[in-house]
Amino acid sequence: MEKSRLETKVGLFVLIGLVLLAGLMIQFSKGTSLWRGTYDLKLQTRNVGGLKVKSSVLLAGVPVGTVKQIQLNPGGTNVTILLQIYRDFPIYHDARFVIEQSGFLGDQFVSVIPTTNAPPVLKDGDMVKCQEPFNLQEVARSAAGFIQRIDETAKKLDASVTDLRAQVLNAETLANFGGSITNMKQFTEQALATVRDINGIVNTNGAQFSVAVSNAVAFSAGLIQLETTAAGLLTTNGENLSQATKNIAETSATFKQLAGDMQAGKGLAGVILQNPGLATNVQVIAANLAVTSSNLNRLGLWGILWSHKAPVTNTAAQLKTPRQ
Repeated sequence: MEKSRLETKVGLFVLIGLVLLAGLMIQFSKGTSLWRGTYDLKLQTRNVGGLKVKSSVLLAGVPVGTVKQIQLNPGGTNVTILLQIYRDFPIYHDARFVIEQSGFLGDQFVSVIPTTNAPPVLKDGDMVKCQEPFNLQEVARSAAGFIQRIDETAKKLDASVTDLRAQVLNAETLANFGGSITNMKQFTEQALATVRDINGIVNTNGAQFSVAVSNAVAFSAGLIQLETTAAGLLTTNGENLSQATKNIAETSATFKQLAGDMQAGKGLAGVILQNPGLATNVQVIAANLAVTSSNLNRLGLWGILWSHKAPVTNTAAQLKTPRQ
């Protein structure tokens, strides 16, 4: 009897120890607590890196669950990760899911990064996108390729510089370049000498330049005043100038008409011009009038009236009057 009691006590002790050991193993192996409710979320990503089952899920750095399952989808293009989240921690639909790593060589975990916590809250079985982890080896391969391309580019640049030095920086080119520098130096010296000469001319004839500028300014002022005066005269005597221009036009028309009448034989002047005999008589009369006026000036009126002898200075009287 006592032996059976001892065996029962030992068995009960072993059972209790196994239960406690299992609980401790579950607690310290990142397993799910047996006394807390959970809900599942599905993540889709292209690569899980080194993420494993039972890895932690951290919300803002706080453990809120574990990775329950990792499954490769058909076709091998992406992976589905099943998360087991404690019901005490709601996760909103605008949260970001990222696979990160603890330190440089530490374990990987799923990080949940909250943003604005806009509703609704994710429910059991919802599918969300997850950002794939940083792949150091892929970056190293890309960097190696990039470095290789840089090395090839550097070699090409080195070859180009070598060709450039061979084609451009030869003895002939350097000699031409030296000649160009010498010519440029001579040109700059001549330009400086010219500038100095111009400065000397300006300094020597500064007073004359000032007088010339003053005269130009005075002349321009006079022109402006003349323009103002002319504008005033035109404004004041505009009607008179218009009337004078009209009178000149009428006078020229009258002279034109008079010339036409004379050519046609109209009027006294026209008759005289058209009749040669009458023109001769007019000339004789004009000559006699000239002699008479000369005698009046020389003898006076009484000398002419009481003279016994007619003056012999009238040569025009000897002219014979043409017959009509």
